[in-house]
Amino acid sequence: MGKKILIGVGIVILLFILWVVYGLFIAEPVSPTATVSYNEAGLEMTIDYSQPSKKGRLIFGEESEGALQPYGKYWRLGANAATEISFNKDVTFGGEPVEAGTYRMYAVPGSDAFEIILNSETDVFFGAVEPDEELDILAIQAPVQKPASPVETFTIGFSSTASGANINFSWDETMFQVPVALQ
Repeated sequence: MGKKILIGVGIVILLFILWVVYGLFIAEPVSPTATVSYNEAGLEMTIDYSQPSKKGRLIFGEESEGALQPYGKYWRLGANAATEISFNKDVTFGGEPVEAGTYRMYAVPGSDAFEIILNSETDVFFGAVEPDEELDILAIQAPVQKPASPVETFTIGFSSTASGANINFSWDETMFQVPVALQ
């Protein structure tokens, strides 16, 4: 009798795990995945991230105000899995040298600037887990700007510059950018 109960519990746990995996990766997630790419003048960059929406919430602000993403706290730059960025060649990222490769990219929001960090830990399944700071390779400050109008869905994009490109981040009433250029 005890053996049948254990088998039944095991089946229920397995079904629950399959349901969670289906909900996160097979069915349409609440925050859909997105990939943006840049390819000009020999510089190739790709960013894989998920796009949460505002849905009437306070996005950035003080924790005491109930902000979804409080100032001074880790943010994966999206939702679901960790955000990753790839460079085909050695670049400068916000003025700092970075070797070609793939990196986990995350932020610590602030009211005046966002700290953007690149980390060598990649393929992180649950982006909500804070990265090992020992694996951070650089941190830069990106000044906050206000978009012309509020942005409902978190968006990352590229715009060309004379020396490379800007990575543009925008959500709600906040936007910031990071310049990238070939070394």
